Amino acid sequence: MMRDLRARCEWDAAQTHDSLRPYLAEETAELDEAIRVGEDALMREELGDVLLQVLFHSVVAEQRGAFDIGDVAGGLIAKMRARHPHLYEGGEREPWERMKARKRASIEDGLPAGLPSLHRAHRLQDRAAGVGFDWPDVDGPVAKVGEELSEVRAHLPTAGATGDDPARQAALEAELGDLLFAVVNLCRKSGVHAAVALDKANEKFVRRFTAIERLAAERGIEVTSAGLAVLDALWDEVKHSEREGPG
Repeated sequence: MMRDLRARCEWDAAQTHDSLRPYLAEETAELDEAIRVGEDALMREELGDVLLQVLFHSVVAEQRGAFDIGDVAGGLIAKMRARHPHLYEGGEREPWERMKARKRASIEDGLPAGLPSLHRAHRLQDRAAGVGFDWPDVDGPVAKVGEELSEVRAHLPTAGATGDDPARQAALEAELGDLLFAVVNLCRKSGVHAAVALDKANEKFVRRFTAIERLAAERGIEVTSAGLAVLDALWDEVKHSEREGPG
């Protein structure tokens, strides 16, 4: 069908790898959203849209004599066999990152420049762990988070400070970055992906703050002028109601 569309549809025939890039990014984001909300029917549909992008790029490449969908599938099978030598080649089990490290020029070699920061941090830490640069358990990351938090506190503006000192702000930014990196590492060692955890925290915050706004409207409270004490009380009420559950 993809070859037929390329032959008979003007729009499909005009597409190139570059022109298709925005659609690949969009379809991938839509699949991610379907997975996030847990809707199977939507996930199935979006997987189909991502598959369309794979087929589209493969046919474009085939028509310029580069490779075809068979080469794509064959390369994937070869890669998965290589990742599991203990299952397919009579070899020993070996961490994937250790195998890849032997082929990399540097720790960031092959990581896309546009990778979201939380995911990039996770992958860099994965790669370092693959060659043995890692704590044996979560105790090390927990201590590191505490250490970095202490360093952040030491760089926070004192009471009455304006925060206009560029050097202080740069130092604070660096320390906060170190703290975030340490938290990502704690997530990784705990078996949690920081980006997924933050997504869920964002969703929870939106849900609870939306409930605050609803309660405020019902009680004639103006959110923009209510003040922290009132909003905090509403926040606690919403949290309590979530724990109580329906009924």
